[in-house]
Amino acid sequence: MSSSQNKFIKNQKEKRKQQKKKEKEERKKERQENNAKGGDLSDMIAYVDEFGNIVDEKPEEPKDPKNSKK
Repeated sequence: MSSSQNKFIKNQKEKRKQQKKKEKEERKKERQENNAKGGDLSDMIAYVDEFGNIVDEKPEEPKDPKNSKK
């Protein structure tokens, strides 16, 4: 009687272990899919405008009066 009970307990432990392993693998896969690290270089670049504010867009080139054509 006790040997069948031991088998049952072992089987239950093994099932729980497999379930935990499966859940861990799913969480790992989800983290990899939602990973934001290593994005585009353009997402990481910031510019400073003439007032010293940090902006995402490249500021316009200032027009130089010396090089303008008439």
